[in-house]
Amino acid sequence: MAPGVRLVQKVSSTRAFAKVAPYVVPVMDRTVHRLTRGKVLLSARMLPGLILTVPGARSGRLRTTPLACMPEKGTEQSWILVGSNFGRSGHPSWTANLLAGPDRAVVNWQGRDIPVHATLLEGEEREEVWRAALKFWPPYATYQARVEREIRLFRLRGRDDTAS
Repeated sequence: MAPGVRLVQKVSSTRAFAKVAPYVVPVMDRTVHRLTRGKVLLSARMLPGLILTVPGARSGRLRTTPLACMPEKGTEQSWILVGSNFGRSGHPSWTANLLAGPDRAVVNWQGRDIPVHATLLEGEEREEVWRAALKFWPPYATYQARVEREIRLFRLRGRDDTAS
């Protein structure tokens, strides 16, 4: 575990963090990511991160969101996204966008744009991935305890668009 990770986990579990982080973390991530031409994502210093671009569910306009992710072992192009919304009550908007356009998303992973297919995880598969997510980032348990909704989990897998 990287130095300071336990402290960040404690801080990120607080209600104060949940109020402030959604307004600060994405803005910092987008700015640094743009300035470094996709080479640096600040929040990825603690957790792996990617940039998700997907059309808005209602507007159709491209929405770009920096997100923590859980890369799946043994693959170069599969990630788990946790729709925790920092433990706030509503689902994050990017989850609705993925539900509306699961084959219209692109992730920027380590400076590369990769078209992906998104699958909402349910049932036993979701439970298995949720357990892995809690080991990966324990504050997710605090986020889930704070809200009545079930936190959405998505698996994103790279898709081959060369046949289109």
